[in-house]
Amino acid sequence: MVTADYRSATSEPGREPGATSSKDVLLQMRGIVKHFAGVKALDGVDLDVRPGEVHCLLGQNGAGKSTLIKVLAGAHQPTAGQILLDGAPVTIPNPVAGLKLGVATIYQELDVVDGLTVAENVFLGHELASAGFSRRREAARRTRQLLARLGHDNISPHREVGTLSAAGKQVVSMARALSHDARVIVMDEPSAVLDSGEVATLFRVVRELTAQDVAVVYISHRMEEIRQIGDRITVLKDGRTVAQNLPVASTPTRELIRLMTGRAVEFEFPQRPGVPADAPVVLDVENLSLRGVFEDVSFQVRAGEIVGLAGLVGAGRSEILETLYGARRPAAGTVRVDGQRLRPGSVGAAVGAGIGLAPEERKSQGLLLDEPVYRNITLSTFGRFARAGLLDERAERKAAREQVEALDLRPAQVDRAARTLSGGNQQKAMLARWLVHGCRVLLLDEPTRGVDVGARAEIYGLVRRLADAGTAVLVVSSEIPEVLGLADRVLVVAEGRVVHTSAATEIDEHRVLDLVMEGSAA
Repeated sequence: MVTADYRSATSEPGREPGATSSKDVLLQMRGIVKHFAGVKALDGVDLDVRPGEVHCLLGQNGAGKSTLIKVLAGAHQPTAGQILLDGAPVTIPNPVAGLKLGVATIYQELDVVDGLTVAENVFLGHELASAGFSRRREAARRTRQLLARLGHDNISPHREVGTLSAAGKQVVSMARALSHDARVIVMDEPSAVLDSGEVATLFRVVRELTAQDVAVVYISHRMEEIRQIGDRITVLKDGRTVAQNLPVASTPTRELIRLMTGRAVEFEFPQRPGVPADAPVVLDVENLSLRGVFEDVSFQVRAGEIVGLAGLVGAGRSEILETLYGARRPAAGTVRVDGQRLRPGSVGAAVGAGIGLAPEERKSQGLLLDEPVYRNITLSTFGRFARAGLLDERAERKAAREQVEALDLRPAQVDRAARTLSGGNQQKAMLARWLVHGCRVLLLDEPTRGVDVGARAEIYGLVRRLADAGTAVLVVSSEIPEVLGLADRVLVVAEGRVVHTSAATEIDEHRVLDLVMEGSAA
């Protein structure tokens, strides 16, 4: 195991390098082992976290990060090992006990309750009450303070959470964590659904917390975020700690990737072969509008072309994809696939025409988590496997197994539940579904959200191979470099309107941001 002496490595203004080097360790996890049905998810993990630092936890999907933080939160009980707070051993039998000890966790999978208000979600499990009566006014007042602290005082405490965007729900989860007197806050991919402005607000809040000696354990696959906010790094691989207490500033990205993957990964986007000018138009969108969200959206995607939608969260990009897929009924406009007009607001018509969608929230919108992997892969092609009105499960498994092997989906067992897969492998399962289906148009919403560096490169390569085989691909990503690197052509979306169209090679990140801001101010 690689170990480096601790020293603060941040270059952020107002934070003195080395200021926390003499502080005692607040949290220690020693030799944590966790077994699941004969599978060893953690095999002796060590983690040291000091007060007032941002400790970054890195590793590929499946390395054990999520299992480790669930052990820390009390959601899982370790098979072996020890947790210490302020040097004293503690037992965390459940998440409520963890919160009482000062450990709060913000999970990547949004854990809000849609049917409750914002204030009810913020104080869920520790409701404010007096003499048996709920103190709703006080809960609303405190919620307003927490939301203002997060830079989102525009969200009403009385609003139903189910009406919020994914980014808004993330803010509510953060407010809930702050409502506890937390000493350690774990953030699992907190920026995944946030735009650049919201990420800046997130970082401001993190710095406020660490200035008050709160320790933050920060999980992210975005190296630029680690550089901006982190102090030290611990790296997990295959359920083990392979590097501990690495200083952020002096540890090269290439070394971190090598530690995570066991190999050097030269991160490159696939080459663009170019789309012939006479390539047939597969997807033709004309004057598409969704009342209050986007209007007069028109574009075409040719066979073999990848078109990227760039813009801020809330600009209408995801809603455009959902409308093309038939999950939303447009107020106006037409969608054609291979020249055939689709019935608006019909998922069945869209799938029948060859449109496939890998949604942003793959766990809640795309996968049947308790069903086996093979069933998730064959979900859109049941007709192919029907025999006398019954599903031929042997044929389903065979088709799924071929895709699992082709995509290097791990673990390779097609009978295991989809929820047991890591984020990157769940995304591969989503793509495998449309490979089996043989879709003509593939819609990808944040395809690498929560996906590690190695799996990200594999997904990029897969998307390009699909395009090379004649599929028309439309991709939404909040990471502008991803859109520019993967797509052949880019549409910039601002306030529900397409404000710019050009080849990806003819525009850069700064120009995209300028167009977004100009469009938002218009």
